[in-house]
Amino acid sequence: MKLLFDQNISFRVIRRISELYPKARQVRELELENFSDMQIWEYAKSNGYTIVTFDADFYEITNLKGHPPKIIWLRFGNMTTNNIAVFFNKESILIKEFLDNIDLACLKIDKY
Repeated sequence: MKLLFDQNISFRVIRRISELYPKARQVRELELENFSDMQIWEYAKSNGYTIVTFDADFYEITNLKGHPPKIIWLRFGNMTTNNIAVFFNKESILIKEFLDNIDLACLKIDKY
C-alpha cells in the first residue's frame, strides 16, 4: 500500500507504520514539502500513491479531476503522531479494502 502523507502529518509516523505500510512516504522524504497541493496530487497520481491528509483541498481536487489518486482524509482534528500511527496500524484492513475498491475515491475518517 503506497501511502503519501501530506506535510501536515509528521514524517515520524512513517517509522511507526512501516511494518504494515513499507511503501508509505511523507512529502518531506520525497522533497515535495513546499510543493502546492496540485503538484503533490499530480505526483501521487503519477507514482501510484494514495494521499493521506487533514486538508480538504485534496478532496476538492479529486472531486474536480477524479481519481486516482485516492485520498484518505483524516477529519478527527489534531492528533499526536503516535495516535495517527495507532490508527493506521489498527485499521489496516479498512484501509486495504478502501484501496482495493476501484469505485471509491475518498475515505473520510470523521472520528477515531
